[in-house]
Amino acid sequence: MARTASYVPKTDPGMPSFSLGLTDSSQEGASTQETEREKSPETATMLEQLDSLVQKLASSASKGKDESPQIQRETGGESSAKFETPRGINQIPDDMKQKCYIWGTRLKEDAKGNTDEYEEICTLIGQGEYILMRTHLASLQAKSDIESQIVSAICLILNQKKEKRFQAQIYCLPPPDIVSMALSDHPRGEFISPKTNKEFRVEAYPSFIHFIDRKKLSSHPYIFAPVCHSGHWWLWLINTRTRKCQILDPLHKKAPSDERKDINKFTGYVFSRLITYAGGKPLKKGEKEKEIKAPYVKISGQKTSYDCAIYVMKWLELIEPENIKKGKILFSYEEVDHYRVEYASRILFSEMNKQRDRAIRESSAIRLSKPSSVLLSPFCQINSGDIETG
Repeated sequence: MARTASYVPKTDPGMPSFSLGLTDSSQEGASTQETEREKSPETATMLEQLDSLVQKLASSASKGKDESPQIQRETGGESSAKFETPRGINQIPDDMKQKCYIWGTRLKEDAKGNTDEYEEICTLIGQGEYILMRTHLASLQAKSDIESQIVSAICLILNQKKEKRFQAQIYCLPPPDIVSMALSDHPRGEFISPKTNKEFRVEAYPSFIHFIDRKKLSSHPYIFAPVCHSGHWWLWLINTRTRKCQILDPLHKKAPSDERKDINKFTGYVFSRLITYAGGKPLKKGEKEKEIKAPYVKISGQKTSYDCAIYVMKWLELIEPENIKKGKILFSYEEVDHYRVEYASRILFSEMNKQRDRAIRESSAIRLSKPSSVLLSPFCQINSGDIETG
């Protein structure tokens, strides 16, 4: 399950169920300076990989200048060019993913007990600037509820991918915050808000409207829309051609309560209003717009109370809307923790991130005392009990 409000940092930040064997160079003694002079074989290999990646970037720079808009990056101090990574996230070295994870999710505390949880460490440039603070990335720690801002960031990043799936077929509706805010005003799915005594209007949430790509929302045949309410995430699949909707829920194969049924009806109405606002046709006309039905697809598989957002984010990438196989879980439960590591680098090393250079530079400053690249394989099937952490 997930929270969409505040994230309470832990005194001892959680790590995935396996040991990444990470150490922060800032926490080691002065003696490490001598160690750094004598590079270990692992370090030498990492540097060779990074040099190779830089050469790939340099050779492809002239070919891909027009592939994506130029982003004015924030740089400071030593140039981080040598740590640049290629466009393909799967080509980022595994040790860099680990370093990025520990840098992005670790909260530091000063002598007065103040933490850096509200430090802005990521600014995604897309439909406006979407800012993430360290507390949002910290929610990727193991056994933590993932913040809605992380799901929004993944939606924004996927929508910019140069793939037919996202450029012509599927639009991931961001941010979930718009629906979350609407549900906070209509907590039981009431069409007349008990707080404002008014019906839902898109215009009532101006802070989020500019993140919506109206062209894609009104033209793409499928809309994938994450929803979070009462700490739980699920996913709406909307076919804008047939006007039919389906729900994928990591925990439930049907609406768990009458209240959820009412919430689903209201949510369907919100999506229909958003599509109409963008210039598309409503999912239903007139009063029938308040009776939109969305049957559940039997694809649940969540085994914890806090991983639902991971399932939803992976479904955004994996689900084929024209051929949903009922009952098939597209990835194993053992992989969930690995995706928490993956999403940190996916967001912080994204070319959309205005502060990407800093993320690369400061992640690289972290040393790995125990390399564990095998753990980051998206197809890794080992359990935490199989890993030696000593």
